[in-house]
Amino acid sequence: MSQLEDPTHPGEMLKELYLDPLVMGAIAIARRLGVPRTRIEQLIKGTTGMTPDTALHLARAFNTTPAYWMNFQTNYDMVAASKEVDVCGIEPLNAA
Repeated sequence: MSQLEDPTHPGEMLKELYLDPLVMGAIAIARRLGVPRTRIEQLIKGTTGMTPDTALHLARAFNTTPAYWMNFQTNYDMVAASKEVDVCGIEPLNAA
């Protein structure tokens, strides 16, 4: 299944690509980032989404960009919305 059909939650990406290889848990990374541990725990569980604030912290810690983290969230949200929102009744507009 493609990423667009079954996107990975950004918390799962954080855990699998960064925390697991470092053998680091939510509490340890939260302390390092200076954010509440519950924020990271909920992100990893998938019960909350990536916020710009968290993206900024993670980008600094892992030498990535905030957009890198926010793109995971945007992709996840768009796929979820596309499964729930019906736009078939909208006629496309054509510019002159």
